[in-house]
Order: sequence, then structure tokens, then C-alpha cells
Amino acid sequence: MTPGGAIPDILAIIESAKARDGREMLHNHVAKMLPEADELERDEVVELALEVIESVPVFLASARQEAEDRGLSSAVNPLLDCAEHYYLQPIDLIPEMTQGLAGLLDDSYLVIRILENLEKGPEAFLDWDLDYPARFLERLIGRSIAQRLDLIALQAMEDVSINLAELWQEMSHSA
Repeated sequence: MTPGGAIPDILAIIESAKARDGREMLHNHVAKMLPEADELERDEVVELALEVIESVPVFLASARQEAEDRGLSSAVNPLLDCAEHYYLQPIDLIPEMTQGLAGLLDDSYLVIRILENLEKGPEAFLDWDLDYPARFLERLIGRSIAQRLDLIALQAMEDVSINLAELWQEMSHSA
């Protein structure tokens, strides 16, 4: 996968999910996850969820560009690759093959959590406040799925840290 090469595929997945079920399956999922919400509130949640899902390719492209501009591609791109790979998997915690747009909620949550983890460094990475979209999506996917995705995001950070430490170790022995 070329850096950022997954963006067209992610866009195609989003468009395919929209074309297959429009908003109906997403609306049904929202009704199940937020039974206390009335019809108007569910419609608003569906619109916001769709907005977040459609923002994911922009988030990923912006993060890759920022990493390149700062010379951080070797550290950031593997994290973004992890998020993109999860988005492209046909079977995941909430599969879009059977759940349509609702199946993209977990994928979008993982992207946002990985980007949030990048913000926790000594200096802001994108300087975006992703707390609200993360909490919003967590409500729609449920706490147990969110916790599993949080572990995936943390494991990706750990893997990158280990890989970079090994690279530095190899470079220091060469000198």
C-alpha cells in the first residue's frame, strides 16, 4: 500500500455503503444504541455520524501531509497504515458488508483514536479537538467495542515505538 494510497479505496467503501442502504441501516443502528432518542434526535445523530464517517479520508490525508511536512512520516505513517488497513478489512468488529454505514462507525472510531494518540506527544500534531467525535462514536459503537479498538490503537503506538527504537539501535551500531 502506497502512503495515502488507501484514501481512494476508503472513499469507495464509504460510497458503496451509502449506495447499498442509504441511511436506513445506520438509522436502525442508532435507534438500537440510543433507544431513548426520539425520531428527530435519531435523524440528527445519523447526519452527524455520516459527517464524521465522510471526514475520515480528510483526517487521514491531513495527518499524512502534516507528518511529511514535519519529517515524521517514519513514525506517523505506520499508525495511519494501521487505521487504513482496519478500514479496508471487509470483516471487522462491526462489518460494513452486513451493516452498511453503521459498519463504518468502528473504523472511523479507530482512525480518530489513533489521531488522538498522536496529539498526546510533547507538541500538538494536528491540534484538532477530536474528543467530541470520539465520545460520540463510542456511544454509537458501545463501550466494549470501543475498548477493543482502543487496544488496537495503543498496540499500533507500541509497535511503532518498538520499531523506531530498533531502528535507532541499528543506526547507533553502524556509527
